Amino acid sequence: MKAIEIAEPGGPEVMHLVERDVPRLGPSDVLIRVSAAGINRPDILQREGKYPAPSGVTDIPGLEVAGEVVAVGNEVAIPRVGDHVMALVAGGGYAEFCAAPAGSCRETSSRISNTEITGRKRRNSSSSVRNSPIVPMYVLQSQNVG
Repeated sequence: MKAIEIAEPGGPEVMHLVERDVPRLGPSDVLIRVSAAGINRPDILQREGKYPAPSGVTDIPGLEVAGEVVAVGNEVAIPRVGDHVMALVAGGGYAEFCAAPAGSCRETSSRISNTEITGRKRRNSSSSVRNSPIVPMYVLQSQNVG
């Protein structure tokens, strides 16, 4: 899959398009084909080298995603393959596919776009970030990526 990797600490220019393996699912995880991901302060701090990815978590940035569920772990009843969801994840959102705990996924409405959804998920996740600027982006959908 295509993913955005941080080559070294720095500005946006240190982010590069790379090929990575599709994430493996645990029994309570889902695999999301990412349509959009939010950009947030921890992602920027990670890019600047000030916020390392937690131990055992992918180094691919991206903490909120929206997209379609394409696979589920053997303990997952909801969401189902084909559902459109948004999710908060520990990392990996800046990629074509992202693994997420099924419990962190929320079904999305077809009335708003995935880019709007990623901003709403973050904005509504806690009172301390409600007034933060959210700049959702299409991930790997643009000819200009990389």
